[in-house]
This record gives sequence, structure tokens and C-alpha cells, in this order.
Amino acid sequence: MTHHDAVPRHVAIIMDGNGRWATGRGLPRTAGHEAGADSVREVVRACREAGVEVLTLYSFSTENWGRPEDEVDALMGLLERYLRDETQEMLDNGVRLRGIGELDKLPEDVRMLLGMAEQLTAHNEGMELLLALSYGARAELVSAVRALAREVADGRLAVDAIDEEEVAKHLYTAGLPDPDLLIRTSGDLRVSNFLLWQIAYAELYVTPVPWPEFRRANLAEAFEAYRARQRRYGRTGDQVEGTP
Repeated sequence: MTHHDAVPRHVAIIMDGNGRWATGRGLPRTAGHEAGADSVREVVRACREAGVEVLTLYSFSTENWGRPEDEVDALMGLLERYLRDETQEMLDNGVRLRGIGELDKLPEDVRMLLGMAEQLTAHNEGMELLLALSYGARAELVSAVRALAREVADGRLAVDAIDEEEVAKHLYTAGLPDPDLLIRTSGDLRVSNFLLWQIAYAELYVTPVPWPEFRRANLAEAFEAYRARQRRYGRTGDQVEGTP
């Protein structure tokens, strides 16, 4: 028996395993990222068709800047190509794109393309696609705390008026539902500084399948697992079932 919508409203994905997938095949790590871009295409489409409202993809973390320069360059090149190639499809399918993270750290041409794609798709009313770029959840929380401190210092906000809602308003995801389902590919059991505030009650789904191999059928499996779970939000199973 399920106690929630069959399809999660907000799906967040840690797309892991591109490099390892490539290395395991004797290919350069960048080949893994290229293959991973095909998974992105397919999963975005499948989520849109399933009626998901928000899809957040962990595309590039603040820690990823520490990777070898050629890999970072290749990733940025891929991102550019993705934005060039996919914007039309997003327009056709009502997908609204937004980048979240410390976007000012991205190379200028990537920032420009992202800004253009955001503007072009701004009026779409289908699925919201968030690309977490140069993203780190602790950095996001720090910037929210700073913004709140500024409002207090300016006399615009009373300290006691700061509640969870007020904090959430200052996050990149302001106004969006929290993730219902967090998917991590390639088997690691950690959340890697991703949406730490927002995933407080998300269902976690970890699969050993590396991201370049994660396609529509794998997404369907994740949704199936999600449907089978009872979401209690800290209550007992009996309370959720509606029995005394």
C-alpha cells in the first residue's frame, strides 16, 4: 500500500561513476563524462514524461574544481555542448532550466550559455531542471546565513523571526518542494555535500549502476522502490496508516 504520490515531485540525482566506468574500460575519464551526457538526456526526458515537477542534477561540485585541469576543461566543454544542443529540446518540451551554485566561478562562456538557456526557457511551465554547478550545500547554507545576518543587521528581520521557512527562502531552491527521492549511482553510500538541508526527509536510493549506464529502465526501478516505501516523516507506521 502506498501513502504518497506514485511519482516523486522532486528527484535529485548524484550522477557518480563516470570516471570509474571509463577507466574500467581502458578509456580516458573524459569518455565517461561524454557517455554520462547521454544518460542526462534520457533521464531528463523520462522524468519529464513521468510527470516529475523538479529534477536536480549534481553536475559539478565545488570540490570538483580540484580535479586535474584537463578533466575540468573537458567537463566545462561538455556542459557548453549540452547547453547548446539541448536548449531547443527543453523549449519543445516545456522544461525550465536553472543553474544553482557559485555560478560566478564558471568560465565566462559557460556562464553566458547558461544565462541564455535560462532566459529562453524561463516561461516554460513543465518540469524545472536544476543543474547544480560549482555547488556545495555547506557553501549554500553559509550564503543563506550571511543573507539572514544582513537582514538582521539592517533591522529588516528580527532574530526570533528566523525559522525553517525563513532559512529555506534564502536557499537556491527557494519556492520549490524538497526532494522526495535522492538517487546516487555507482554505489557509494554518502551524500557528498549535496542539498543537505533539502534532503532531510528524502528517500535515498543507491544503485551500483554507474551513471553512464543509468537509463530509463534504471530510473523506473528507482521509482518502483520509492513507491514501495512508506514515508513517515518521524511518525509511526500506524499513524501513517491512520490506525490508532
